[in-house]
Amino acid sequence: MNTQDLRNQTIGVEIEGTGLTRRKAAETAAEFFGTEVHYVGGGYDTYEVKDTQGRAWKFQRDASIHCYKKVNGIFTAAGSEYSVEAVSPILTYEDIPTLQELVRKLRKSGMVSGPKYCTGVHIHIGLGKHTPKSLCNLINLMASKEDLIYEALEVDSRRMQYCKKMNETLINEIKRQRPNTFSKLADVWYTAHGTNYNRHGHYNESRYHCLNLHAAFTKHTVEFRLFNFDGKLHAGKLRAWIVMCLAMSNQALNQTSASSRKSTNTNKKFVMRTWLCRMGLSGDEFANCREHLTAKLTGNSAWSHRA
Repeated sequence: MNTQDLRNQTIGVEIEGTGLTRRKAAETAAEFFGTEVHYVGGGYDTYEVKDTQGRAWKFQRDASIHCYKKVNGIFTAAGSEYSVEAVSPILTYEDIPTLQELVRKLRKSGMVSGPKYCTGVHIHIGLGKHTPKSLCNLINLMASKEDLIYEALEVDSRRMQYCKKMNETLINEIKRQRPNTFSKLADVWYTAHGTNYNRHGHYNESRYHCLNLHAAFTKHTVEFRLFNFDGKLHAGKLRAWIVMCLAMSNQALNQTSASSRKSTNTNKKFVMRTWLCRMGLSGDEFANCREHLTAKLTGNSAWSHRA
């Protein structure tokens, strides 16, 4: 698999959290970039910070977040000013270290994220060169590996309503209809989810899946919604998640077809490692990513079947 193609895609990241106010989160970013905080307000009570390239990073309210603050070392319920959704601008592969360092700064400032707070991480990959055929490949790839991915990421049951597994009706209709235009693919997507009534609405119910193509039809991105920290923000895990999304998108672009059939090999650690390597995530550059993505799985990463 061509890893240069993997690196040529664009990225967007949304990190939901609490533990500090939106203003404090924005001030932390401004200090990191050496710029200033601009209060935008609006329905999401947004604060905006420009980076050194003039790109806007947003810190806005999300009503789904359970807000907390630390008082005398103990987390207690807090007001909505402690609801923080950090939204990146369009980034490139080369920007990942900058994103990681900002995450470390936010963590040091008190930001926490995870199932307890009803918070998650959403990763967007730019639609770029994707076609209806490649998006169908991506749907099948996700369907074939979703059980493995959910186990590897320890997706919390409290987050499942926001990142449901792939819709079987969707998969079957794609096999039957083979949509060859974005319009036809959209018809299949919304009909399969029963959400034809609100195709252009931001909160169309079809978006609440591990792979969200509603974003492709409305924002020109492919969204992966199944990530969450276990309380503490972790820059290494975030990089591993982003790289996996880039690799899946790249695989869908480069394969002529993809099957939705799930693996029957019970050595899950081996299946995950070999899959990641087939997608181009081999070698020292991605060793840490492979480690994060296989750590919670059972089995042996080196051998399919032990003698």
